[in-house]
Amino acid sequence: MKLAVLASGNGSNFEAIVQAVEAGQIPAEIVLLFADHHDAYVMERAKKHRIPCASFELKEFENKQAYEKALLELLAEHQVELIILAGYMRIIGPGLLEAYPNRIVNIHPALLPSFPGLHGIRDAFEAKVSETGVTVHYIDSGVDTGPIIAQEAVAVDPADTLEQLEEKIHQVEHQLYPRVIAEIVKEIQA
Repeated sequence: MKLAVLASGNGSNFEAIVQAVEAGQIPAEIVLLFADHHDAYVMERAKKHRIPCASFELKEFENKQAYEKALLELLAEHQVELIILAGYMRIIGPGLLEAYPNRIVNIHPALLPSFPGLHGIRDAFEAKVSETGVTVHYIDSGVDTGPIIAQEAVAVDPADTLEQLEEKIHQVEHQLYPRVIAEIVKEIQA
């Protein structure tokens, strides 16, 4: 199965996914990394693993539809069958949703439906909850509202700093996401 990973930043989840593919834990091939920022560090990670990468930014296009059309063409060119979002900070538009129904997977650093949006970890931390976690879900037209595939809880210690909580969340993400992607790929191929 041919996977594309869409990312915007550092790429620690991308790295965890690549390592799982290389170890044979995910029976698929990453055929493309797409970054929506030319300077995203995740592109360095892709180059290190010899994964084809591409990048363009919304501001280079007339509008979001033109941006998504170019992205769809890129995905088609690479014969992508499943899209994995790994810190991709853009809302997926109708063009991608229609082209890849139930084939776009995201990870969110909170137990959805609690703390959706850009700052899930910080929002949970500031709410002083005793538990937060990680959610893997399919993308729909809302923000973090798609069908939930898997969740894993993370206890919040009252002594945790925001940075400590972020680290705990990332550790769970790097284990949960590759495992769930492997299950999805096997399910699709069955």
